Amino acid sequence: MNVQRAQEIAESAVMANVTYQGNPVFIQHVDHDKETARIYPLNESENEQVVPVHSLEEH
Repeated sequence: MNVQRAQEIAESAVMANVTYQGNPVFIQHVDHDKETARIYPLNESENEQVVPVHSLEEH
């Protein structure tokens, strides 16, 4: 995924089908400069992590 699309998803009110390493995730924030996203698994909101945007997949 590219940074611009990740930002669009993060700002959207519509839940997108995005995965990280095969697990459904929610994108909280996108850092354009570092090209990273702060995410958490849909079933583990306390398990936040920062990952490279290119490692996210939209289905």
